[in-house]
Amino acid sequence: MRSKGPIDLAKLVDQLNRVREEVLVVEEDHAKIIKGVHPNYQYNALNLLRYLKLRTHNLKKIQGKLTALGISSLSHAERHVLANLENILYLLTSLIDIPFEGRYPFGEHPVNFILSAKKLRRNTRRLFGNHVKKTGVMVTLSPEATDPAYIEKLLRSGMNIARINCAHDDLTTWTTFVQNIRDKEKDTGIACSIYADLSGPKLRIQDILTKEKRDKKGNVSVNIGDQILFGTDEMNLEEENDLIAIPSPTTIISDAKQGERILINDGKISCLVEEKHDEFLKCRIIKTSPKGGKLRKEKGLNMPDTHLKLPSLTNNDLKSLDFITSYADLVGYSFVRTTSDVELLQKELEKRGRPDMGIIIKIENKEAFENLPGLILQAMKSPSIGVMTARGDLAVELGAERLSEVQEEIMWICEAALIPNIWATQVLESLTKKGIPTRAEITDAAHSIRAECVMLNKGPYLDKSLKTLMNILNRMSKHQHKRLGTLRKLKIAKRFWKSPIIANAQVRPADHQYPGVLP
Repeated sequence: MRSKGPIDLAKLVDQLNRVREEVLVVEEDHAKIIKGVHPNYQYNALNLLRYLKLRTHNLKKIQGKLTALGISSLSHAERHVLANLENILYLLTSLIDIPFEGRYPFGEHPVNFILSAKKLRRNTRRLFGNHVKKTGVMVTLSPEATDPAYIEKLLRSGMNIARINCAHDDLTTWTTFVQNIRDKEKDTGIACSIYADLSGPKLRIQDILTKEKRDKKGNVSVNIGDQILFGTDEMNLEEENDLIAIPSPTTIISDAKQGERILINDGKISCLVEEKHDEFLKCRIIKTSPKGGKLRKEKGLNMPDTHLKLPSLTNNDLKSLDFITSYADLVGYSFVRTTSDVELLQKELEKRGRPDMGIIIKIENKEAFENLPGLILQAMKSPSIGVMTARGDLAVELGAERLSEVQEEIMWICEAALIPNIWATQVLESLTKKGIPTRAEITDAAHSIRAECVMLNKGPYLDKSLKTLMNILNRMSKHQHKRLGTLRKLKIAKRFWKSPIIANAQVRPADHQYPGVLP
């Protein structure tokens, strides 16, 4: 019989059945992708594809109706898409006496809400180590970590993953960090994994040529409307107001196009490319502080609109990999952009006899975010992977107002892939650097319970931040696990289904008979 209430159950069943049919076809059409990943991740890859197909639909109205009925909500289906869809259909069809036969009987799916949580936990412990029982706490090491007593203090305060940033310090310092950690693990009985970040092809201003007056720190004052040229040191100043910034690497000049933006110093200064020439870019400053911006060499650059033809692994990265594969447990891939970047790192790890090494994909630029599903599927060819949301660079590239939205999308996709996500950048930063937290960063730290790992940066009050973070995480773990969403259509999901990774891998048997790779 048909519902007499405001919700047409038969129509709702029909809508959900159409979504389910599309989700099921994913397994038939893309078996090559699913079979191509490591055995640890075959269900993960299948479920991720199902989730991305699910999120090509606008499900807000359907979810609202399900919530109103008190049956279920699709907003927590990330880890077990098919089980969630089919269980909802079993319940709805039982109310209106319509037959429904799912892939598995009601409540008997091999991977459901409970079992998928266990799978995510196993994947997390395989990556971070079995000693990480709940939320991983990662700490960036400073030169103070050359003192064994400092390492012991961090371990006793809650650090269970130590981060070495290979963009700073040197081989001797890194080796001392490792030795101190291993020694203090034995002394304290507290286990700690070692994670090392590759520095990657960091863009920066190498030098500035100008006739303008500089302040004591070497800053040149700039304002909205000022012209700035990005060129090489072979250029000459022709006019009094000429300002030439020499970027490193200079190859970015050929990559940029007219109408694209160049952001300086974490976006504090924004330039627009007005003219592109063979040897330089003529830009106009379109955004900075109302009081004017400060420009000097060594400041970082971001080019969110430009497809950069930079090597994903620099010569320094390759040297760092020799150290990392010998001493660390995990490697962080900085400024990764494409699936070929991930494949290159996997090959380099194999060359060094460490194909088993845990890989953390750092999402810190617009291109990486837009390619996230493909990056994860390529990384899944390795036995142990995770994703770091590098919120600082992401905020610069995508705009601070989009950061919360993008962070949520990254977490949903990681959840659907059943891989750990690391909540990074500026966590309890004021507390770490000044000894007093802001209210906003305490709230931010509380929300971090939704990730599998939280990263703290270095500072004079780091041990205080560690203790505060542990207190917050312990309290929040009693009240919250993940969070519901509205399930609007995701552009990242729609974009993925049009990407080359799908076009090149689509396989569908002629008779459409496929026994199924996994439940």
